Amino acid sequence: MKKIITKAVITVVSLLSLAAFAGAEEAKPAPNPLADIKAALGVSIYLQGGYTYNFKDPSSRENDLRVFDHKANSFGIDLAQIVFAKDAPFGGVGYKLKLSAGETAKWIHARGLGKADDEFDLTEAYITYLAPVGKGLKLQFGKFVTMHGAEVIEAKDNPNYSRSFLFNYAIPFTHTGLMAGYAFTDQLSANAYLVNGWDNTDDNNSGKTVGVTVGYTPMEQLGLTFNLMYGPEKDHGSDNRFLFDWVATVKPIKNLTISLNTDYATEKKGAGTKDSKWYGIASTAKYDINDMISMAGRLEYFNDKDGVRTGTAQKLYEITLTPEIRVAKDVIVRPEFRHDWSNQKSFDGGSRKNQDTLALAVMYSW
Repeated sequence: MKKIITKAVITVVSLLSLAAFAGAEEAKPAPNPLADIKAALGVSIYLQGGYTYNFKDPSSRENDLRVFDHKANSFGIDLAQIVFAKDAPFGGVGYKLKLSAGETAKWIHARGLGKADDEFDLTEAYITYLAPVGKGLKLQFGKFVTMHGAEVIEAKDNPNYSRSFLFNYAIPFTHTGLMAGYAFTDQLSANAYLVNGWDNTDDNNSGKTVGVTVGYTPMEQLGLTFNLMYGPEKDHGSDNRFLFDWVATVKPIKNLTISLNTDYATEKKGAGTKDSKWYGIASTAKYDINDMISMAGRLEYFNDKDGVRTGTAQKLYEITLTPEIRVAKDVIVRPEFRHDWSNQKSFDGGSRKNQDTLALAVMYSW
């Protein structure tokens, strides 16, 4: 009898073990080759489109003095990007390759890469080496986006859909050259770079532009970035351009982020025979109401004192209100109202001092 009971117990235990093993096998995630390739190559995709309604219905179908959202009363594909990226390990090599297409690509072309109105752009292409020096000395060579400004090319990483006048006119978009960076502490880091200049892969003169970026984060609620850039930017010229850019990011409470950006630039003989300057300040605040909804606002002043950046000597102002709705994990929808005004008649073909627009943008990341 004992033998029968023992055999029964062994049989039941064996069956339970097989069932548990089978369950464990079923619980394993199914193979996903696409995800494996994505992770191995560091692939990501970004799509952005929108519609901007201009209340004045300009005959030119242009939102004057706008850059990326310049089309009025028309649907458009702003940006389609594919990115391949890998961070450099300590003592190893990394890379980044960013290809862009759409209306935005027309405005960010670096001189020497394609035609000015080409809807395709090689936005970034660089390699990095994290030299085993101290905590790691980062060396980077190639074409990369600028360190200046509080905003970036992709709207999803900004609080607003449209860009500020400062981003459009006060600073460059990209650089080509060499950069070295080092994090001295968790709070203090610095980069130094030697590049062809502003938005050019082929240098247009015999000089080079030098720059320094210093980042300081004394506490989690406060981040400061200081940028300096100096060098000749004119064709075959030696007259130097100077740019100072400062960005402060403050998080006074959990769901609120405030940024302040100021730029000041001068150029030797930038306005014919006389020196020129341009400067401005922009402040943005974004409040996360909940996991799905945020509200952002921006106030800005930009003085193109000598008209070398916008084509008209003028003072520009804007106020922008941007709700954000995260309808899915990777999808962002942003309605936006914006009011621009100037002390000169710079809108609607030079007939008005202001313009109002209402936009609806959709952004998807993979």
